Amino acid sequence: MTGTQPITRPSERTGVGAEAFALMERLFPLCRSLTGAGVRATLDILAETLELRRTEIPSGTPIFDWRVPDEWNIGDAYIARNDGTRVVDLQESSLHVVSYSEPVRARMPLALLRPRLHALPEQPDLVPYRTSYYERTWGFCLSQRRLDQLEESEEYEVVIDATLGPGHLTYGEVLLPGERTDEVLISTYICHPSLANDNLSGIAVAAMVARELAQRRRRLSYRILFAPGTIGPLAWLHENRAALGRIRHGLTVSCIGDPGPLTYKRSRRATSEIDLATALALRDGGAAHRIVDWEPWGGDERQFCSPGFNLPVGCLMRTPHGAFPGYHTSADSLERISPDALAEAVEICLATFDILETDGRYRNLSPYGEPQLGRRGLYRSAGGAVHTPRDERALLWVLNLSDGRTSLREIASRAGLPYTVIHRAAGRLARAELLAAAGPPWTETGRPLDVA
Repeated sequence: MTGTQPITRPSERTGVGAEAFALMERLFPLCRSLTGAGVRATLDILAETLELRRTEIPSGTPIFDWRVPDEWNIGDAYIARNDGTRVVDLQESSLHVVSYSEPVRARMPLALLRPRLHALPEQPDLVPYRTSYYERTWGFCLSQRRLDQLEESEEYEVVIDATLGPGHLTYGEVLLPGERTDEVLISTYICHPSLANDNLSGIAVAAMVARELAQRRRRLSYRILFAPGTIGPLAWLHENRAALGRIRHGLTVSCIGDPGPLTYKRSRRATSEIDLATALALRDGGAAHRIVDWEPWGGDERQFCSPGFNLPVGCLMRTPHGAFPGYHTSADSLERISPDALAEAVEICLATFDILETDGRYRNLSPYGEPQLGRRGLYRSAGGAVHTPRDERALLWVLNLSDGRTSLREIASRAGLPYTVIHRAAGRLARAELLAAAGPPWTETGRPLDVA
């Protein structure tokens, strides 16, 4: 049966989790922003294992109510004392410069420099993350403790060796064709610099999911999008307006490597198939989780679910952005990340896609009373044809609710049984010619149950 079991089992989490973490370690030092060399270097690394296609949109291109900004690249940035000692240094952390800072080379006293310095007095050991994508300015970020050590009497050398001018916005996507052109969209943002949970974790999980999906037989097609936040998905939507009807299900992935429980935010539609399938996968997974309603606050799901598109796209995360300690600071380091958390996220994504791949509606061909299952070898008393009493219950649930309108996912939810058990029961009943396919729940065309 295609996709009846998650590809990644809990006992295998160390493997895929370790690989995802190793990818994060490689990506962490890169200075990413909305555009530029850091984004392209990130896509270069992803392209080592994924068949990734790039799209570049010229600066100034109108994108709905936005315009593609100029491209920003940076080679070095620092603040140095008179003796040349660097007190703030981009080479130490890419967080030390305000992203999209204009180039500057000057000497100035602390009084003149201070308005350009960003710190967190309430968290004196942390370096904040700051950006200025759409307003020309420059600045540095540093810990409050280091700021307090700067001397008013000293003049500082200030250098931001950057370019900011016409160029391109770059995003990458992986297309995995299936038997159908209907697509599942998986999206994550790649614009943040050295922040681990937000959002190197999303990049790593999406990459592992893409790799695993590439190895399986697929009824649906899958598109995995790696794009800078907000403007990236908007650019992709702008470029693909004529084909958005192919997006049947969608999932954004972000902030998913910390120790918090998994959180799923429903799509704007609230009861789309992705909402229901993810909820079932989380329930069956058995780990702590919560499901929250749609709100127009968060990540790139806001663009896909904006009223003009209203695509069925939910968001899978752990502790939501802004809610975990150290959000948008240097505390969002690799030490915060759990390989097991990464692996569990991959597993839940794949379990959700298993449901979307194999769900369907079926019709009971012997609806007048219960058919005699024993003589068909479908009870344990007939040579161990089913594994447990739970499998026997699943047979009865599927027979009872297969009215041509109720999907296997709905049966699993109502029965309180794992989806894989319900799907396995449907396969047995189909082989015994007690079920006939009535079609998947999201289209009018039917497809026989794959029982190979």
